[in-house]
Amino acid sequence: MGDGATLLVVVGGDGTVNEVVNGIADLENQPEVAILSRGTGWDFIRTFGIPRKVEDAVEVALRGETRLVDLGRVSYRAWDGTDAQAVFANVASAGMSGAAAQRANATTKTFGGKAAYLWAALAVLAHWSPGELRVTVDGESRSGRMYDVIVANGRYFGGGMEICPDASSDDGMFDVLTIGDLTKRDLMLTMPKAYRGAHLPHAKAEVLRGSVVTIESDEPVPVELDGEQPGTTPVRFEVLPGRLKLRVPASS
Repeated sequence: MGDGATLLVVVGGDGTVNEVVNGIADLENQPEVAILSRGTGWDFIRTFGIPRKVEDAVEVALRGETRLVDLGRVSYRAWDGTDAQAVFANVASAGMSGAAAQRANATTKTFGGKAAYLWAALAVLAHWSPGELRVTVDGESRSGRMYDVIVANGRYFGGGMEICPDASSDDGMFDVLTIGDLTKRDLMLTMPKAYRGAHLPHAKAEVLRGSVVTIESDEPVPVELDGEQPGTTPVRFEVLPGRLKLRVPASS
């Protein structure tokens, strides 16, 4: 953005947003970002009420208001075994959801992101066993057998699953959802409730809040960032407060 551009219009889905924030997060003079969503999941824009209809999204890009949104900095183990870093905008995770997202990305999304993710999650669940994970959130630790640890900046993932209904993208904190060793039957019954944000409270789930999160495991488990799968645990997440200038619908 060395030419002094002040507005960057992103045309694409959650993966495209992820690429953009990784490109601009550390710029000294960061442009504002407006999103014309053309993907299948639409998870990032749901939190902010950015419309999917192109004409309405253009109106937000032209006349919306600017909101300072947090990002997350992630240090993880890349697939080639080296240490790596990246940024995410919406939701990250470590565990079964990383494998499900990887499978969903490798299959058709003709019927939309929700159907693709649900099919992938059920296919992965059939052979997935919860691993021993050690999770620390601002010094508070949990350990045990877990299917997943969700690190949420936004509220939605998986094609509309309201996984962390109380997450706020501008409070300098992650909402961290641990999903413990529940039965596969319970998981299958609970998963559809998440699309209504009605899966919590649950006896095998806990929500913690903090600005620094670490996840370790005896065996590497896949890490997912905004639907992308760059590597595995061990992984560390840190909030970057107010790092993204996002165009959102103007307040009425």
